[in-house]
Amino acid sequence: MRFDIITLFPDLFGPHLTQGITRRAFESGQVEVRVWPLRDFATDTYRRVDDRPFGGGPGMVMLAEPLERALAALQADRAAAGATSAPVIHFTPTGAPMTQALVRQMADAATSPGAVLLCGRYEGIDQRVIQRHVTLELSLGDFVLSGGELPALALLDAVARLQPGVLTAQSHEQDSFSDDGLLDCPHYSRPECLATPDGTTLPVPAVLLSGHHAQIARWRRDQSLAITLHRRPELIAAARAAGRLSRADEQTLALLLAGSAVKPSADTL
Repeated sequence: MRFDIITLFPDLFGPHLTQGITRRAFESGQVEVRVWPLRDFATDTYRRVDDRPFGGGPGMVMLAEPLERALAALQADRAAAGATSAPVIHFTPTGAPMTQALVRQMADAATSPGAVLLCGRYEGIDQRVIQRHVTLELSLGDFVLSGGELPALALLDAVARLQPGVLTAQSHEQDSFSDDGLLDCPHYSRPECLATPDGTTLPVPAVLLSGHHAQIARWRRDQSLAITLHRRPELIAAARAAGRLSRADEQTLALLLAGSAVKPSADTL
């Protein structure tokens, strides 16, 4: 799959593509990334890509014409390379939330052509470009960033880590928002007993040291349910509606709601 990125800050992307475990997806070509510096498509002496908004107001608006030229150039390049047409994604606080379900869909090499990632800046992009070209508008959450580059990097990372050979299958199968839609359980490693500077001793939950795989699996599931119920109860409702909760899950949830038995680990709240 191929991702084409239109941005005013192309240098933000290079380090991400060569660092960490996700670099495997980029180095192998499983996820191809091409960056298109928007100023290359400005035609005036000052390489202007923005101007004051009609109607007045603060800030600047990214101009339609350089964006139109950039989109035309990358679409021609994709066609010449034999790449299929791809959705154009615009990152904006007014967009739909980016979800793991969407990431999984975009990460499927058998069906996904990748995407064109449109990284806005300033007060935003001329609406006519959005109306003409944008397939999907996405947001990382209910907050405002200075541009679309960080959301684009987040999407690339999320897609890359799902490619075969980047992580073990079990690693992303246990992710939050995976097939069951719940949040992940807490994880522990050495030492078995952590001595803190204030003299407190924090042991690993005994069940994780028991070697009893069924009990460990149940503990992890119960913790996942407890954390999800505490932090994102709407995900419990969605999992229930989709038939993803077992009878044992419902028993755990009933105990949690009654205020007895399973509690999420204190350090995960």
